[in-house]
Amino acid sequence: MFGGIEAGGTKFVCAVGDEKGTVMKRIQLPTADPVETMPQVIAFFRQYPIKALGVGSFGPIDLNFESPLFGHITSTPKTAWRNYPLVKVLQDELRVPVRFTTDVNAAALGEAVSGAAKGIDSCLYITVGTGIGAGAVVSGKLLQGLSHPEMGHILLRRHSQDGFKGICPYHHDCLEGMASGPAIEARWGEKAEELKEKAEVWELEGYYLAQALMQYILILSPKKIILGGGVMNQKQLFSSVYIHLKELLNDYISLPNLSEYIVSPALGDHAGITGALILARDTYPQKELTTGKGSADDGISDVF
Repeated sequence: MFGGIEAGGTKFVCAVGDEKGTVMKRIQLPTADPVETMPQVIAFFRQYPIKALGVGSFGPIDLNFESPLFGHITSTPKTAWRNYPLVKVLQDELRVPVRFTTDVNAAALGEAVSGAAKGIDSCLYITVGTGIGAGAVVSGKLLQGLSHPEMGHILLRRHSQDGFKGICPYHHDCLEGMASGPAIEARWGEKAEELKEKAEVWELEGYYLAQALMQYILILSPKKIILGGGVMNQKQLFSSVYIHLKELLNDYISLPNLSEYIVSPALGDHAGITGALILARDTYPQKELTTGKGSADDGISDVF
């Protein structure tokens, strides 16, 4: 039995499951402050004899083993979690190996192993919700370099008729600042689900997301793109993305049929927790916990 955590900006999903990523038991908790949330997380896993734990967390997070902040959530806008030692707390309390990556990397892994990108050696998973983030599988491995990708903070070409400042506290009008769920609410005065009949909302949203996809495609050339998160539950948004992406690319490169290339998660809301369980499976067996660290490739998982 393995444990998985999908630590998102609005909720923690905790689950236990088997080596295939099949969930046996799952709970969902609000992402409050660590003092309130973490004791509930620990109490859940103490009920089960898990062998290892996989964690996909909101970020930014520190994945550099040489860093004194390895395993921490770092410069998150959620100030109560800033510089929080998530991995150390979990290891100290549960005494099992912990493998750590971003929530979107975990979702990309889940979709690559069991979902919309099953059998494909590269894919990109993007979540558009409270924030915007992306995880990538390249040549069968999760993408990680100096740190993890932060694709939600790329800068965009502003629409000529859009005077919205953007809500990102770091960059204002980056992708997350212009196109996340809170950005939609701040611009239009209502939540995304209450604006489904307003075509101008999704026209503008599709314009910004298509810009981002163009850049990701030109840099990473993924074989499948998966768009998840609460905002993407507005299915009319996909059509807007397809139209704008085609216009932006202007036949510069050849892509598959966009409705088959850019898709919803096959695992739905379970992509992240499935990936977290797969991370845990790939961690076990490992070095004993007394080292305080796992093997040198922790946080990166071979998909195949």
